Amino acid sequence: MADKTVDGGAWTGCAVMFLQSLVPGVDLLTLYKDQQGKFIIFKVIKLTLGDSAGGLGGYEILKVHDAEPFLGVEVKFVDVAACQQFLESYSSGAVRQSLSQHACRLLAVPQDFTVETQLKAGTQNLDLCLDQLTVCLQHIHLSQPGRLRDEEIERLEQQLQNQALGPAPQPPTVTQEESPLPSNCFKFQNRVFEDRMLTPADVQSFSNGVGRQWKHVGRALGKSCRALKGPAIDNLAYEYEREGLYEQAYQLLSRFIQAEGRAAKLSRLVRALEDSKLTSLAENMLDMHPRE
Repeated sequence: MADKTVDGGAWTGCAVMFLQSLVPGVDLLTLYKDQQGKFIIFKVIKLTLGDSAGGLGGYEILKVHDAEPFLGVEVKFVDVAACQQFLESYSSGAVRQSLSQHACRLLAVPQDFTVETQLKAGTQNLDLCLDQLTVCLQHIHLSQPGRLRDEEIERLEQQLQNQALGPAPQPPTVTQEESPLPSNCFKFQNRVFEDRMLTPADVQSFSNGVGRQWKHVGRALGKSCRALKGPAIDNLAYEYEREGLYEQAYQLLSRFIQAEGRAAKLSRLVRALEDSKLTSLAENMLDMHPRE
């Protein structure tokens, strides 16, 4: 019966993730009540959901609220595959790891920063049945959202989009000319980065974060890479379907590096991520800090 509920028709459901810092002196609730801290905490949550739910689609944040001593994050899922991948990531500890990594990068917190998490659907504590994926999905499906997205979340989403687009372009001046970009550098969001060949760490970071969007990035790379043209992307998807999204993304970038050799540069991957509207993943790979 649970399978019919999950697979039949448009699937929606709601879950609330509760977060609490385990590091003395770091209070997520206090940070979220600060205007600047609110945006950074929201960005950490968005990046974590993108990592753990397989991309940017299939879910939306409805509200972030005070659930002292926890910070509550109410999430609406509109795609059962995204919800399932999130549950698998949560069960494996990947969600906590992603939260810690993004918090260390974006917040002034110690490198050993860790969080305690709880996951609920209505009155059901999902932490008690994480080994039963179908049961968790059923509880989330039965917990239908009772609200629309909070206005504050709308503003934070817009602020995040504005940051991704960068500042409005300034009109050129006669007295100031832009310095030519060195051949070993590239520009992203009006910042200059040193270009280099892709490394195994880049491949791992990409594979962990791109989720279901790996095909879009592959087609963007395929515009200038013969090995990824034609049916190559679909063949990769079929060949590594059983291994999952991580392996598909890993094989995609590995094939790109193998085909392009020394020309498999970081700048080409960043450009493909930008073309695929995955600027948050590009920021993460470039270890960029927010510009407030």
